[in-house]
Amino acid sequence: MFDIDRWREIFQSISKNKLRSVLSGFTVAFAILLFTLLFGIGNGLKNTFKEGFAGDAANSINISAGRTTKPYKGLQSGRQIQFKNDDFKFLQEEFEKEIQFISPTLQRSANVVYKTKKDNYTIKGVNIGYDVLESASVIEGRFLNVLDIRNRLKVVVIGKMVEKDLFNGLSAYGKELNIGGIVYKVIGVFTDSGGDNEERVIYTPYTTMQRIYGGNDEIGNFGMTYNPKLSVDAAIAFGHKMKRALQKRHDVSPNDQRAIRVSNRAEDNSQVETMMLGLNILILVIGFGTLIAGIVGISNIMVYVVKERTKELGIRKALGASPSSIITMIMLESVLITALAGYLGLVIGVGILEFIGPSLEKYFILNPGVSTSTVIAATVTLITAGIIAGYLPAKRAAQIKPIVALRAD
Repeated sequence: MFDIDRWREIFQSISKNKLRSVLSGFTVAFAILLFTLLFGIGNGLKNTFKEGFAGDAANSINISAGRTTKPYKGLQSGRQIQFKNDDFKFLQEEFEKEIQFISPTLQRSANVVYKTKKDNYTIKGVNIGYDVLESASVIEGRFLNVLDIRNRLKVVVIGKMVEKDLFNGLSAYGKELNIGGIVYKVIGVFTDSGGDNEERVIYTPYTTMQRIYGGNDEIGNFGMTYNPKLSVDAAIAFGHKMKRALQKRHDVSPNDQRAIRVSNRAEDNSQVETMMLGLNILILVIGFGTLIAGIVGISNIMVYVVKERTKELGIRKALGASPSSIITMIMLESVLITALAGYLGLVIGVGILEFIGPSLEKYFILNPGVSTSTVIAATVTLITAGIIAGYLPAKRAAQIKPIVALRAD
């Protein structure tokens, strides 16, 4: 039950001992301030990693071909490895269980013209479902389908920035573009979480590019996503297994690292997870160490408070105050100071992060901030800290005999 007299006594005690109260509060506020800054910067580093991997599916793998650097089976080094449709079919059949989606990819730059507007863009020949691999979202029309691939149709799906550059705010859907002297129909417009550069790309069926540019079945590289049920270790092993299979298929030395290159997000994810685990442990150790220092500081101050008020507490006991009332009074004072100072430290910390956030981007710290769950956890920690800091001195004060307290200097 709320006791206004008890709270009046607590506020009177705080107001009569302003310096002591300020020092107590400063200890806690400074601890929470450092705690908030550490967690905020840690979150900023996490955001940087997320931003760096934006634009591609988290379970993506890219396979590209280069030149051999080692002689093998009587073949000279320096051979250019060329993937073809047979390799596409081989991967689909050989690794059917591990592959979620796979697309041949061809790429070239070309001048794109719409009426009086003209610019140079990247043209990618891809398979159906490639939008999932690139984390692209179609906002108008549709993406490529089976009929587009099978019939080698001259259709394109363009990025939002391409539409903005060439169509002056008008819809590109259904319009025709002249790409390298050949007319294509726009069947869709997409956005990409990877940013403007990813939205200045034009997708067309890979079969169409094979027919128009070369009249062959050559493939530049492969983009794919692996089965999300695979663990990180299994996904990494899968990537190595594919590489060995392609090396064997193209007579490439197993020790040749450049002829066939596999970029596996599972390896990147594994490294990032290890780094983030280490970072989280470091932040937790330093952050909670700072909190513990703050708790110890206010506990020491509360011990001094009890000693300073020994006579007062003795008089209270002599007048019939129960030990529980004394404990409650001291603990409430401790909790009040801790909560107010801690909240102040939290607000200042969040304010500093908001203020310096933009300037930290050059240090690869993006949008530093503290999540709601962290704020709730910090609040609970504050209350707990106040209880811990105040309980032991309060319990000791409650055990003081009135006659001993009244004789104290």
